[in-house]
Amino acid sequence: MKRYDIAIIGTGPAGISAAITSKIRNKDIILIGNKELSNKITKAHKIENYLGLPAISGKDLANNFINHLNEIGIEIYDKYVGTVYSMNDYFVLQCGEEMIEATTVIVASGVIQNNTIKGEEEYLGKGVSYCATCDARLYKGKDVAVLGYSLDSVHEADFLAEIVNKVFYFPLNNTVPHESDKIIIVKEKPIEIIGESSISKLRTETEEYDISCVFILRDAILPDKLIPGIETDGAHIKIDVNMNTNIKGLFACGDIAGKPYQYIKAAGQGNIAALSAISYLNTKK
Repeated sequence: MKRYDIAIIGTGPAGISAAITSKIRNKDIILIGNKELSNKITKAHKIENYLGLPAISGKDLANNFINHLNEIGIEIYDKYVGTVYSMNDYFVLQCGEEMIEATTVIVASGVIQNNTIKGEEEYLGKGVSYCATCDARLYKGKDVAVLGYSLDSVHEADFLAEIVNKVFYFPLNNTVPHESDKIIIVKEKPIEIIGESSISKLRTETEEYDISCVFILRDAILPDKLIPGIETDGAHIKIDVNMNTNIKGLFACGDIAGKPYQYIKAAGQGNIAALSAISYLNTKK
């Protein structure tokens, strides 16, 4: 069976950055993930803090990523990785019935969402957002909802209250933000996101709320189901400054390696992870 130098899991900014750096260094790589890239990128209305590309749309940024991959001859292997097994001096990635071997692995699979509510996936990029600090300005002066699953939800709700007209805050982790005339605490269970071309309402068990956006703020799922034996920090893989995990030869970068969930941060970590993987390969020669 062929054994790659580096297997990269994920086709967001972190994974693509890692793949490009590794390819430039003449490593035999496999990039595994969605050929359409991440929905968080492709459906983003506007990205304002990606260096050198001011106010670019998510779709255009994704096209730039794909063009860069094509330019240097990197293909995306469109598969789902179910489990990564450490075999001491190499790794086996289970993709359905197929097994892929690699000497090193870079995990850049992003934040995995769970417990979606009806309409969430349908309206992603059309009024569903996972980052208040990223998209708040798009809803200046409008009414929004925050589904607060994570501890950071309260801080993002406070931030939103400085920009939007009104925040309907659903304390799904039983924590509430600071008192504000703009924040209305709603202790009801969200059931469905409703709209046509974009969101218009959030329905609960008892009421419907007129809104322009739902900010769904969750912590990541622990990735120990993906990688047996991986050490985590809360909902993320624990790393050092060089993207090393507790498993030798396995590196993590991007959203799965912790906050902030920013494209430019993910791309930088992807570059570091690739350089660290290359250094690890050199020590094995």
